Amino acid sequence: MSLNATNGTYIMCTLETCPIQQAFVEYIPSLGGNATYLAIFSLLFATQLYLGILYRTWGFLTGMAIGTLLEIAGYVGRVLLHSDPFNFNYFLIYLICLTIGPTFLSAALYLCLARLIVVYGTQNSRFQPRTYTITFISCDFASLVLQSIGGGITATAGNDTTGNAGVHIMVAGLALQVFSLLLYMVLCLEFSWRLRYASKDERFVELRRTGGFRVFKYALAVSTIAIFIRSVYRVAELSGGFGGSLANDQATFMVLEGPMVIIAVLAMTVFHPGTCFNAHWETAGWTLRSKH
Repeated sequence: MSLNATNGTYIMCTLETCPIQQAFVEYIPSLGGNATYLAIFSLLFATQLYLGILYRTWGFLTGMAIGTLLEIAGYVGRVLLHSDPFNFNYFLIYLICLTIGPTFLSAALYLCLARLIVVYGTQNSRFQPRTYTITFISCDFASLVLQSIGGGITATAGNDTTGNAGVHIMVAGLALQVFSLLLYMVLCLEFSWRLRYASKDERFVELRRTGGFRVFKYALAVSTIAIFIRSVYRVAELSGGFGGSLANDQATFMVLEGPMVIIAVLAMTVFHPGTCFNAHWETAGWTLRSKH
């Protein structure tokens, strides 16, 4: 329950005492739909944890694990909102966790490009693997900071003006994430174009011939596009503010938020780099000190 001002007095809002239009979301979040997403992300988290430890893909595991944990927390918040859509704490859990969660998932995807460049040969890349990784991880970090600051301001705002400022900062962080993902996709396509007639690293010739490795590249593309679609949607959603029509359209949210992130994580779980790289994930790594 939460406090709501009416004629200068405060009352405890419940579904029986206040209209849904006065809640933090102007609809009752679907219990079945959000509980289903919660169960799926819980299963994906457990699977990612198992595969990451098994294949020792520590960096990739960190990004995927934190990202899916935040998704789990976010859908816990939405499940709780089902019974009390006037509760500000539940709203914040849902808003902040589901907003920043995919940022960590994107970081995991960025690590994969560097490994692919090593497998095909660093001589075929415009930049060194570490340059790609450091650049995109830095953009991801800046995006995360903006989204976190915006979420913090929103959580502590004492008036609409301050609250709107927090939303604008969150939108800026999401917009940076969209730009980063778009640049990532462009550079992936550019690298693929360079490989058409290029000589490739002989160390990984057998790996490149395996079906798992070939499918992994498509899974990475699907995962990236899914997070990109979700991020574009969230920018549009939050740009209209919490009272906007898109922010209060449950059907659109249930299609363009949860399922897009599920597709992204599922693709990277079914075609996990640990299995698709055939124990070459560490071999295809790089260090900050070495250019090769």
